[in-house]
Amino acid sequence: MKETFIVKHAVGGEIYIDTAKRAVDYRVEPAGAGWTFTVHSPLVPELEEILRMKDELNVFIFREYDDRPTVKTWYYVGDGPVKYDPERGELTIAASSHIEYVPDSYQS
Repeated sequence: MKETFIVKHAVGGEIYIDTAKRAVDYRVEPAGAGWTFTVHSPLVPELEEILRMKDELNVFIFREYDDRPTVKTWYYVGDGPVKYDPERGELTIAASSHIEYVPDSYQS
């Protein structure tokens, strides 16, 4: 399975992180009723922009399989905390809800 992690602006569509284009060390974990994404990186301009646009973010994970259709999960950040810890070099993004879908199911 190939997994792609994307963080983008919800309105303008600007992509800040796309692991299909540039490798980034990240993890996703369940957190209460939501999820926490942790990105390990120095504070580069893309992360600064994520922090500036923290109320307008969408997070996606695409899981591509050899034997079945791709599964896409959209995580809604909303007013979830988005913060950067300079000592640890970690960006954290909290998402409160998600929608999982299979794009092939919507093709005619």
